[in-house]
Amino acid sequence: MESDQVKPDPFNRNCGSRQVIDRIGDRWSVLVVLTLADGQKRYGELAQRIDGVSQKMLTQTLRGLERDGIVTRTVHASVPPRVDYELTDLGRSLLDLVSGLEAWATTHLTEVEAARTRYDGRSER
Repeated sequence: MESDQVKPDPFNRNCGSRQVIDRIGDRWSVLVVLTLADGQKRYGELAQRIDGVSQKMLTQTLRGLERDGIVTRTVHASVPPRVDYELTDLGRSLLDLVSGLEAWATTHLTEVEAARTRYDGRSER
C-alpha cells in the first residue's frame, strides 16, 4: 500500500519542515533550549540569563516553542502566580544539536572574528 504523504522538503517554502527549522534555528529559541537544558526555569530566570532578549521576544519565543511541543508551561496557583517552563522529551531531543551549535560557535569564534576582520578590511579598499 502506497502512502499519500509527500516527503518533507525544507527547501520548499510551503513545507512545514521549513517552519520547524525556522523555529529551532532562531537565536532566541536556541538560547531558551540551552537555558532549559539543566531543568525548569521561571520566566524571570530565563529573561535574566538570556542577555538582550526583550520581554516581547521572550514571550513570543516561549509561546512558539510551547506550540511546537518543545517546551511546557506550568502555572502554579500561588500568590503571586508562578509560571515554570521546562523542555519536553521532544525539546530534550534538541539538546545535542543546539549544544553542538554552541560548542562550534565558542570553539571557532576567534576564526570567525578574524575572517570578518579580513573581509571588512577588503571592502574598505
